Amino acid sequence: MPTIAVLVKNVPDTWSTKSLEADNTLDRANADNVIDEINEYAVEAALRLRDAGDYRVVAVTMGPEGCGEALRKALAMGADDAISLIDDTLAGSDAISTAWALHNVLNTIDDLALVVAGNQSSDGGTGTLAGLLAEYRQVPAVTQAHNLRIDGGEILATREDERGTWELAAPLPAVVAVTEQSDKPRFPNFKGMKAAKKHEITRLTIADIGVDAGQVGLGNSATNVTSSSEVPPRAAGELLEGPADDVAAQVVEQLAARNLLNN
Repeated sequence: MPTIAVLVKNVPDTWSTKSLEADNTLDRANADNVIDEINEYAVEAALRLRDAGDYRVVAVTMGPEGCGEALRKALAMGADDAISLIDDTLAGSDAISTAWALHNVLNTIDDLALVVAGNQSSDGGTGTLAGLLAEYRQVPAVTQAHNLRIDGGEILATREDERGTWELAAPLPAVVAVTEQSDKPRFPNFKGMKAAKKHEITRLTIADIGVDAGQVGLGNSATNVTSSSEVPPRAAGELLEGPADDVAAQVVEQLAARNLLNN
């Protein structure tokens, strides 16, 4: 049976106080960790595709001990299976190394038709994972998407940006990144939560997927954070003064320069 893999991630709760370790990595141990909210939208999208066709849904995550809680949430929502990649060597991996590791995890899944992810994580926010995965896998990437459908061997989706609304299609296999414009995630029922607690999660290490320790982790990634500083307080905005027509023209000019106007 064809498989839809959905990527999920345990992240510090949005309302938690966040801090960095001495090596500039996020302090996860002292924060309340939950499944990233955008991942719930990704799981919902994957489940709806499954319910409309003949697929199974496998949730996949990568992270430190405890990251499997995100998988439990995906299983409670209705995912059929789950895989975790847990290895201390992965700590501090950048987006490129993370995508490489996840690509190799996905290679362990038979008959993989589609990978669904959120458009960006709340703890990293690079928004690059879907594109990197698609490059590694040499398949199309459909990003900033919602309203997913599968028809005739293609993934169909709607994308909205500052320029307008687009209807997209790509042949399977493919990678899709969804936004919060997707369908609202379902609430797990008691039966689903009970089954999720008992479900056996496949646990992998980098040795299991053939990834070399020199390709991932802090100091081995293609990019590394060397220093950090607090964001300065927000400054006051620019005040536009003058005749109404002149101010309106300035506003239009500034919005156009930021590509915020729809033609």
